[in-house]
Amino acid sequence: MDKVFIIAEAGVNHNGSIALAKKLIDVASEAGADAVKFQTFKAEKLVSKNAPKAAYQKKTTDPAESQFEMIKKLELDVNAHKELMTYCKQKGIMFLSTPFDHDSIELLNNLGLEIFKIPSGEITNLPYLRHIGSLKKRVIMSTGMADIGEIEDALDVLITAGTPKENITILHANTMYPTPMEDVNLRAMQIIACTFGCDVGYSDHTLGIEVPIAAVAMGAKVIEKHFTLDKTMEGPDHKASLEPDELKAMVQAIRNIEKALGSGIKKPSPSERPNIEVARKSIVAARPIKKGELFTEENLTIKRPGNGISPMRWDEIIGTEAQKDYKVDELI
Repeated sequence: MDKVFIIAEAGVNHNGSIALAKKLIDVASEAGADAVKFQTFKAEKLVSKNAPKAAYQKKTTDPAESQFEMIKKLELDVNAHKELMTYCKQKGIMFLSTPFDHDSIELLNNLGLEIFKIPSGEITNLPYLRHIGSLKKRVIMSTGMADIGEIEDALDVLITAGTPKENITILHANTMYPTPMEDVNLRAMQIIACTFGCDVGYSDHTLGIEVPIAAVAMGAKVIEKHFTLDKTMEGPDHKASLEPDELKAMVQAIRNIEKALGSGIKKPSPSERPNIEVARKSIVAARPIKKGELFTEENLTIKRPGNGISPMRWDEIIGTEAQKDYKVDELI
């Protein structure tokens, strides 16, 4: 299969620090991810000053702090974006960022991003979708909280605005941090693929790494997973993120699954071909057989090795004449 595109989601786990952001880039690169993704926004254009936090955010940050106050501390300005993009090039990993408003879309477009990631929360934002669709870039769209009809509507907006359908990958997702296993519903990813005929993937917010690995086995072409330097750090997403060793293990496991999926053609693999002779059986003499004697079920038997006449030809051999003398256990 084609190589799975693995996005190491740094998100806002840099806590507003360029130094931490660069360390996150180091971790993603060393883990073997294809891209490291941040988030681009202006707090004033993303949330109102009275917007409440999500329940999980209240548990992981100051509960008295508003969503606006929390997010404002996590902004990255234009210069920070440029610095991080340059650093990503040095580290050989793709820079991505999710825009959350129109100015951020333009910023990322002006910086030359070729892939635009649409977050789950914007899937019902028609002007936003139309703006990204008009850029005619590759699009990866998360679908947390959405039903199949909302996905269809968003897809139609992107295509009508100018983005070719083949440039769009749809990610199944659940926006709960962390997502309970019983709410993952991985089969929905396959339904999305069948319904829309697009490439699909999975944006994971469960604890651990088994679900994204399973998603690859089920056909995911893109995997997105949050990671952090340390789960105990202050911030909204750290606790539901992978630490560096976990991220590396996930990437390695996905690469192994890519290899394990194979071509789908059932035939002996190169590594097992030598086992055919060892494990299969052949028709052999059950007792000494003289030349001219007829082969019977009494003077023939089936034993290893498998480099003689296949037992599948048993009926063909029975009743034929021996062309030479055979010793016990000699291949016929």
